[in-house]
Amino acid sequence: MNRMAGGAALVIALAAQLLAQAPRYDLVLKGGHVIDPANSINEVRDVAVQAGKIAAVEKAIPPSNARKSVDATGFYVTPGLVDIHVHIGHGGAPLNWFEPSADSHIPPLGILADTVLNSGVTTIVDAGSSGAKTFLREKQEVIDHSRVRVLALLNIVAAGMNSGKEQDVSEMDPQLCADTIHQFRDVIVGVKTAHYWTAPPWDQAHPPWAAVDRAEECGRLANVPVMFDFWPRPPERSYAELILKKMRPGDIHTHVFAQQFPILEANGKLNPILLEARRRGVIFDVGHGQGSFWFRNAVPAVKQGFIPDSFSTDLHTGNINGAVVNLITTMSKFLAMGVPLEDVIRRATVNPAQEIHRPELGTLSVGREADIAVLELRKGRFGYTDCGNARMVGNVMLVNRMTVRAGRIVYDPGGISRVDWEKAPRQYFTTPKLSSDPPARTEQ
Repeated sequence: MNRMAGGAALVIALAAQLLAQAPRYDLVLKGGHVIDPANSINEVRDVAVQAGKIAAVEKAIPPSNARKSVDATGFYVTPGLVDIHVHIGHGGAPLNWFEPSADSHIPPLGILADTVLNSGVTTIVDAGSSGAKTFLREKQEVIDHSRVRVLALLNIVAAGMNSGKEQDVSEMDPQLCADTIHQFRDVIVGVKTAHYWTAPPWDQAHPPWAAVDRAEECGRLANVPVMFDFWPRPPERSYAELILKKMRPGDIHTHVFAQQFPILEANGKLNPILLEARRRGVIFDVGHGQGSFWFRNAVPAVKQGFIPDSFSTDLHTGNINGAVVNLITTMSKFLAMGVPLEDVIRRATVNPAQEIHRPELGTLSVGREADIAVLELRKGRFGYTDCGNARMVGNVMLVNRMTVRAGRIVYDPGGISRVDWEKAPRQYFTTPKLSSDPPARTEQ
């Protein structure tokens, strides 16, 4: 009996020793300059990941404590970027929509959602591509299958964007909108109104503020923010009335630097209604897009201290190869205007996360899902373009070097997480043998 007890004790002791020697973390990023505005961190620290979560943000974590150690020296380590204005859905295509033929005008999915991972973006928000009648298809075909986290703003138009029904007030049902948000609250984070552009004369069936008022009613019923893509038709639909009276605190005005908005007065000074709206709690978002970002508005406003609360791209197939490129390019434009790096990171991480009421995102807080971007700040001479084909030259550019999504390295084109080829095992890749291969021949 004593011999059995002694053997058990030995086994326990050996197991405890092996456990003590096992790495504590799956991954550690060593020596990077961590910028995590949500936690007021702006210094060199190591970031450790375990089981897909942030496990530690500390100084001098031993590399031996992790199964994989990545040298991030010389880079900036930030929370995964959050882009709250992207288009990835089918828009007005319902579940029973026909398959597009070669000569149809139905676009493919707005963008391949996972391509944004190459710019350090780990969360995107589809900004109203679908409405209550079409959201399920977007969820089934994109949201449920993407590596990037995909959330959504629901279009107040039940048929969705580009459905041909964006002027149809009967499609703007606040209760149906709110019910759909409640049903899919895990992924729907707000309401979107856009493209209600029909000109006067207005009538009872088509009042000037119908889309705005009904989107706001849905926002109140579902307790979520509303994002506004607004083309004014004064005097019936003035910009001042939108941001000073119609929008609630926490609502989001996207495309803020579009050419149609009176950002500047005739003397070049910032329009004071912007500051008044900001004091009311209105959120200003970039929403770069194909036609909504103009240096002539952005640069003077930024120089006068008006920086949008969040940076976003309005990325879709029509602009992915145009002036937008990606979120990190939009961020670089503001760096080139003189916005400090920490403020730029803040507006692409914690700020947009808070705007959509998802404070667990855009942060490196311990216990949160490990979404991380590793960025390089380059100095030199770089050209940037706006939606009017104008150019601005800057001396800084951000480049994404690695993306971690839910603890897994999903983008690393420069191989900073890889072993040098000279040190790699000789047989580091084995061609898989197909079951259909013929049997090996033997000599008779």
